[in-house]
Amino acid sequence: MEEFFAGKKFIVTGANAGIGETITKRLVQLGAHVFAVGRDPKKLPPAGPNLTPVCADVGDWDSYDIIKKLGPVHGLVNNAGVAFIESFFDMTQEGWDKTLNINARGIVRISQAVAQNMKDAGIKGSIVNVSSTISERAIPDHTSYCASKGAVNQVTRVMSIELGKLGIRTNNVNPTVVMTKMGAKAWSDPEKSNPILSRIPLGRFAECDDVANVTLFLLSDYSTYVNGVSIPVDGGFLAS
Repeated sequence: MEEFFAGKKFIVTGANAGIGETITKRLVQLGAHVFAVGRDPKKLPPAGPNLTPVCADVGDWDSYDIIKKLGPVHGLVNNAGVAFIESFFDMTQEGWDKTLNINARGIVRISQAVAQNMKDAGIKGSIVNVSSTISERAIPDHTSYCASKGAVNQVTRVMSIELGKLGIRTNNVNPTVVMTKMGAKAWSDPEKSNPILSRIPLGRFAECDDVANVTLFLLSDYSTYVNGVSIPVDGGFLAS
């Protein structure tokens, strides 16, 4: 796997924290060059020999131009996302619009730019979209988030059909709760976390490296015939 990543280029969105930060670090450690995308320049990782910080808001339709100018890469990880925790009756326009724009529309727009560059350069690359188990199994107070991740699953399937003809593979990773700093804080209340944790046969929530491991597999040449699938990274949550 190390030989595959060395010298290749990748884009990771939401690279400033959590899953995106972990994936970025792992790719750099494997010798790849990473364009680390985030909307807050103050939170982006510093530039280095194998890392280029890129300030872009994936929820902005014009982010296409910023990503297109980066040139051809070998892989893309659409990780950027937001969650507004709102009950169905209390859901706001801001919560709905931002969640759908960043989590779903953003994936389409960024992928359009990356896939066009891959096509023009003749690169048979890989795109990995970070979705969620609650794209398939809903939980309360996450209407916009569930909707956005359900959209991600379907967008991935359409991309796999259309881009697959160009040799570009598109897949999902679908984690359960991930113990990022934000995740640990959001799910620290046992009353909230226990109903989900009790349905995970492995008895724990995911760590960032659990998601990174599957993502790296999907980016690499170990998965050259894997296209259009959603891989749960959930310790068996969906099976229980």
